[in-house]
Amino acid sequence: MQLSKRAKFAEPDARTTTVGSCVQFRINYEQIKQLPIGKAVLSDVISAGGHLWRIEFFLRGDREADKGEYVSIFLVHISKCRSVMAKFEVFMMGRDGKPSTSDIRWICETFEISEDDDSWGWDEFMELTDVEKNFLTEGHVTLACTIMVMDDSAIPLPPSDIGTHLGRLLDQTEGTDVSFIVHDEKFPAHRAVLAARSPVFRAELFGPIAEATMSSIKLHDIAPSTFKAMLQFIYTDDLPAEDEPGDSSIEMFHNLLVAADRYALDRLKVICAQKLWEKVSVNTVATILACAETQNCQELKNKCIDFFAVEENFKEAMFTDGYALLVLKFPSITAELKTRVRP
Repeated sequence: MQLSKRAKFAEPDARTTTVGSCVQFRINYEQIKQLPIGKAVLSDVISAGGHLWRIEFFLRGDREADKGEYVSIFLVHISKCRSVMAKFEVFMMGRDGKPSTSDIRWICETFEISEDDDSWGWDEFMELTDVEKNFLTEGHVTLACTIMVMDDSAIPLPPSDIGTHLGRLLDQTEGTDVSFIVHDEKFPAHRAVLAARSPVFRAELFGPIAEATMSSIKLHDIAPSTFKAMLQFIYTDDLPAEDEPGDSSIEMFHNLLVAADRYALDRLKVICAQKLWEKVSVNTVATILACAETQNCQELKNKCIDFFAVEENFKEAMFTDGYALLVLKFPSITAELKTRVRP
């Protein structure tokens, strides 16, 4: 396949759907199949990275030398402001509606300022017979494209450090105006930070209930380690590193999920569900499924049931202690599992 520059055009029926710098370019094949060599279908103008772009699709190639046997595809830089480096990635959408990643092509080139539109792409992207055989669907072919602009003219921004700065407040007592006593451990905190992150804390610390006037609040139904991890998330939007693998970390994320649900920390709840899903195995799936059901994590529950419903997994998991507890506490789930087990 030859990587090359340029082409010229015609404008038959085509439609471009743009999501950021990701594009699906759907082309009406029936209307363009008689196009001569060197005539292209043009996408709409695409904005990416502060530059304007267009995709040119030559059904029968852009050169007479190819005898119309190859499809040609080019990315055209139509902005005149400055040169720019960009990565252009293209693959065809298959008849099943999924991308054909085996046919993916990409380039990373510098598009210069010139009197003519500067372009890069492929004279021989794919044989026309392959397009017609494998990618023609209901009279259309669809390209999936991404344009990533690497613009070194912009002033670089450092990564966000707000989480680091707020996290330092946890290690200091300056400005704290409330503390929590959890099993004899004291955790100083800032009412405004807690209230900004959790509607439950907002109601407790600024509402008409007793905690709003208390400088020290005792909590009885949460472990110190869980409360500490939750505080770190509230201040930094991140969790502490995992020190313990296996069942102990499952218990930790389970407890943190309960706390996240209690204090309406929705993002933390999803993070905990994700962490628990990463730890699913035949030995843990029943325990994690029970946790998902208790805390109303529907997506985690569905994933666990899908895992459980594979016959090989079910045959092993049903002999675990977690499954015995699942049968006892949630008979409706175990009944559903037995109907869904697939050989």
